[in-house]
Amino acid sequence: MRLATFRKWNTERAGLVTKSGILPLTALGARAGFEPEGEIFALIEKEQLEPLTEWYNKGGRAEAEALAEKEAIPYGDVIYGPLYRNPRRIFGIGLNYKDHAGDLGEKTPQVFPGSFYKPASCIAGHGDEIKIPALPEAQKTTAEAELGIIMGKRCKSIEEKDWLKYVAGYTTILDMTEESILRLNPRYLTIVKGFDTFLTFGPQLVTPDEIPDVSALEVATIHNGAVHAKNTVSNMTFCPSKLVALVSHMQGWLPGDILSTGTPRAVHIQDGDTAECRITGPDGFSFEPLVNPVIDLKLKK
Repeated sequence: MRLATFRKWNTERAGLVTKSGILPLTALGARAGFEPEGEIFALIEKEQLEPLTEWYNKGGRAEAEALAEKEAIPYGDVIYGPLYRNPRRIFGIGLNYKDHAGDLGEKTPQVFPGSFYKPASCIAGHGDEIKIPALPEAQKTTAEAELGIIMGKRCKSIEEKDWLKYVAGYTTILDMTEESILRLNPRYLTIVKGFDTFLTFGPQLVTPDEIPDVSALEVATIHNGAVHAKNTVSNMTFCPSKLVALVSHMQGWLPGDILSTGTPRAVHIQDGDTAECRITGPDGFSFEPLVNPVIDLKLKK
């Protein structure tokens, strides 16, 4: 099952991805045995995603598709938002592929992953502008395509083998870094990761039942329509199951927390560019790509 957040009626609402378009979850009424929340974060927080997925896979899909023929917003009219804007925590992983570590002249971490937090204020959605900061020191902003993991339940100190019990789904992420400032001093990491629009995610949340083998997914950083770098999840130093379990032992997880798992390689972005996260898998499987135009605020004064 796939969900998206769309902008309409002066608000951002959750919808089900169907052949006809995006079907607002509120249009389902009580067909799933309950009335789903109208926003994805609330849906996750109230643990409605799992029963909704079960309903969808046990016959609800056909019912939803029939309803969507009348009530879905056609894709040509859909304006996406980020999946949600209010996660309690965004946990980022750095240097999780050897190639990316080499870009920065760093060694790939081995004992613990490179990590950082991002504020919720930096979130933007598919199609929104990535804004290169107006600071004169901001001379090299990079974009990094990443597999995002959305946590579905509160948990603490879980075993790696049980990680999927706590995952709500997966999504595409672009994580931005102001690299020229970072090179001045590595202690500036929080600053260079936290500018407005420096994390875009969505447009879709894909539930775990659609992806039997996460390690087979290929993550690609796309720059102006061309592949800049790509790699498979199996080549991560710290795989998703290990990351989820490790962080659970450090601080636990809360519903809606976002884990950004690292990039194959970052790309320097400039005014007028487009950056894209593209994730594909075996047998033609693919996420809906996440695409964002770039503007440099220094040029807009």
